[in-house]
Amino acid sequence: MKTNLKWHGKMNFEAITESGHHLTLDASEEVGGENRGPRPTEALLAATGACSGIDIVDILRRMRLNVESFEMEVSGERAEEYPKRFTHVNIHYKLTGDLPEAKVRRAVDLSRDKYCTVSQSLNAEVTTSFEINGQKYE
Repeated sequence: MKTNLKWHGKMNFEAITESGHHLTLDASEEVGGENRGPRPTEALLAATGACSGIDIVDILRRMRLNVESFEMEVSGERAEEYPKRFTHVNIHYKLTGDLPEAKVRRAVDLSRDKYCTVSQSLNAEVTTSFEINGQKYE
């Protein structure tokens, strides 16, 4: 797999993925960017959530369960010293539908511990929590 990036001045880069998609990444104005796209670290958190979400939807579908809606809150804590890597990432999943807690927990655990390529590639502790129809589970 590969991605090509092209610099468009200041701190702005356009990524062209192997699948042909374009993604603009930029820095904040405070550090010389023009705020034309997400920061690379924001994109990394988004990719972590999307990767895990894809896993969970796929696993629940294989269990023949219907997800009505699905949202996530992904947060990250970074080290104070450079390279200021993420030291901790938390993903909180919000699902609705007729979804048994044990099966959702199994899907979350499988994504976190086995299937999510992005989270497994991070040098950070990844924790999860979820809620089903507004009921929170740890």
